[in-house]
Amino acid sequence: MNLKRIYMLAIIAGVISVWAFPPYFVLPIFFASICALFAFNDVIETKKHKFWLGWFFGFGHFAYGFSWVGNALLVDVTNFGWLYPIALIACGSFFGLFFAIPLWLSSYHKNKLLKDFSFVIYFILFEWIRSFIFTGFPWNMAGTIWAFSDEILQVLSVIGAFGLSFFTMLIAVMIYQLTYRETYKNKIYLIYISAIVLLIGGSFLYGYLKLKDNPIKFSDFKVRIVQPAIPQVQKWSQDALYNNFKEHIELSAKDGLDDVDLVIWGETATPYPLDMDKAKLEEITKAIPKNGHLITGLVRYAYNIETGKFSPYNSMFVIDKKGEIKDFYDKYHLVPFGEYIPLKKYLPFNIKKITKGLADFMKGKGRRTLSIAGIPSFSPIICYEVIFPNAVVNEKNKPEWILNLTNDGWYGVSAGPYQHLISAKFRSIEESRTLVRVANSGISAIFDKYGREIASIGLNEKNYVDVFLPNVDLY
Repeated sequence: MNLKRIYMLAIIAGVISVWAFPPYFVLPIFFASICALFAFNDVIETKKHKFWLGWFFGFGHFAYGFSWVGNALLVDVTNFGWLYPIALIACGSFFGLFFAIPLWLSSYHKNKLLKDFSFVIYFILFEWIRSFIFTGFPWNMAGTIWAFSDEILQVLSVIGAFGLSFFTMLIAVMIYQLTYRETYKNKIYLIYISAIVLLIGGSFLYGYLKLKDNPIKFSDFKVRIVQPAIPQVQKWSQDALYNNFKEHIELSAKDGLDDVDLVIWGETATPYPLDMDKAKLEEITKAIPKNGHLITGLVRYAYNIETGKFSPYNSMFVIDKKGEIKDFYDKYHLVPFGEYIPLKKYLPFNIKKITKGLADFMKGKGRRTLSIAGIPSFSPIICYEVIFPNAVVNEKNKPEWILNLTNDGWYGVSAGPYQHLISAKFRSIEESRTLVRVANSGISAIFDKYGREIASIGLNEKNYVDVFLPNVDLY
């Protein structure tokens, strides 16, 4: 047994497994990779080596799967470019534990069947832990590999994202069990094949019938989503700030706003604190329909009693034609190192966040439902707040629809924006709510409450789209 060779093959299998995720969807690759992991596990004897086997597989899976994260460091390559390889190694090293620990725990079971199937339980447990530990990062959950099928995804409304991951890993284990002679000798293969067909076929049939029985129903409330596709390197350039602002206004007002009820811009679309800059607030009304509203992302500043200074929030404003700010939302789930430095006071040296500005962003008060006259009630979420299962609406005051403002310009042409988009699709089905996603640069889209894409603006495409919101009630 050559452990070094096995560990190297495990890394390769982990890397290859990512090709099953958006935007590639080479589905058999995922199951082949998991089967390879189990095969390696069967020839390794000690628990310690099984742990390292899982870690090497997980290292390859997450280092490659999250490699798009490093692109954010290249936007300001002078200050942060040197961190790129460190970021990849850190992602692989930490998240590799989420394969290593389940594989290690499963090794305590003597029975082979129990060992393999217990891995599924431990894996889902740690996928759940991954959703909240150190603020959480449930990106590319195992069930994401089914995102190409609107039909199969309908089970999300019943079993949720963690249930779909369990379903996926269970199929992987049964496929591996089918490689054993004993499986055929004892005719257990009939049970496994039947279970796999039932899980996949049954889910597809359930989704097919659900979508067939629920055709898209549009309201008479029209939104215009605006994607200016401003490159991240230009977004906060002092020489380009006002031109970027004007570009939003001109694109929003293009072809008129006579029949539009709501214009929506992306995350931090407005480079000015509109509640402090009356001139820009008045200018922005050119992009607002006569009897409608505009929603824009921006940095809001509020006086902080503790520091005696004004602190920034990543926010969105709702503004009417008179230039009145009707309501706002402050981002609650902040990005570590992007919007704030965790445990900053305990670090021995000064680390800067990668977004502009010296001060860390402040955290908002939590999930809200905004109810404004003339707009169906909605749940506002900003950027990666959309990746968290069961955490995008206020359960005590559920909205008519969900609004996700984002900016994926940090990640360029990579898998990141596509995977972020799929998270939004998942949340629309889980919550049974229309979801509108508006990006400064990235992919903007509107999904109905069954996750069907109603309209979209492609990756880094400059455009706007008008759509009547489906499945909402204005009154």
